[in-house]
Amino acid sequence: MKLGWIGLGNMGVPISLNLLKAGHSVTVFNRTASKASELISAGAVQAQSLEELVQSSDVVFTMVSDDVAVKDLYFSKRLLELAKPGKIFIDMSTVAPATSREIYTAAKDKGIGFVDAPVSGSVAPAKEGNLLVLAGGEEETYNKVKELFEPIGKMSIYLGESGSGSNAKLAINLLLGITVQGIAESVLFAEEQGIKVEDMLTIINESAVGTAISKMKTPAILKDEYPAAFALKHMAKDLRLAKETGELNAIGNSAYHTYKNALARELGELDVMGVIKELRSKK
Repeated sequence: MKLGWIGLGNMGVPISLNLLKAGHSVTVFNRTASKASELISAGAVQAQSLEELVQSSDVVFTMVSDDVAVKDLYFSKRLLELAKPGKIFIDMSTVAPATSREIYTAAKDKGIGFVDAPVSGSVAPAKEGNLLVLAGGEEETYNKVKELFEPIGKMSIYLGESGSGSNAKLAINLLLGITVQGIAESVLFAEEQGIKVEDMLTIINESAVGTAISKMKTPAILKDEYPAAFALKHMAKDLRLAKETGELNAIGNSAYHTYKNALARELGELDVMGVIKELRSKK
């Protein structure tokens, strides 16, 4: 199958590179054309328009920042109208389940397949092809494209009807937000009681509650520098979507308000672990 890719952000580029390395033909499009340079060097074709990309592709991936950008692509820019029946679109953006279902319904009315397939994982797993792909939509459509997820992730999971992938992504990012806030609160509490930060992080990482994320974020906490692997602004957005989608309990609500406040303090461009700065400011 000939593949198209729309959206060349921090995740889109490495995922597209892995599809190229797996031998797929990939045509790319991005509003800022220069972001495609690495992919062009690796063998991708750069489309000059969305229409050109859609017409030259059997399956089109989209991965953009939020619901507004996704709806702009599929509706305002008429992405579905550019496609003939039989095409398949895969949206890997993190959006509200309602948005995924809206696009699915519009696509089905035109005889077009649509799968919501957001991923769990950040830039490093994207480069390594170790993402977790969370898929929703018609199982028949998923089965047609599931082999395409093999270069992208260590596993793809079919979760059910349209919107299921988006629901699962919000659920796992809810846990991520809670976990990161928990690490930050533990470190700050220990620090206030005279425990060195490096010692507390060793305790966390070597104990039963140590996780891949605590180990991954340890260097950033020790340096108190938070370059974005997964930007805090995206976590704030995902927690907002989770709150809008279903009722959050006490810990989830706490995380929602903490990241919302951090975003208001212009910490959004920091890594998600930068939430420690928001919590420290409250001491």
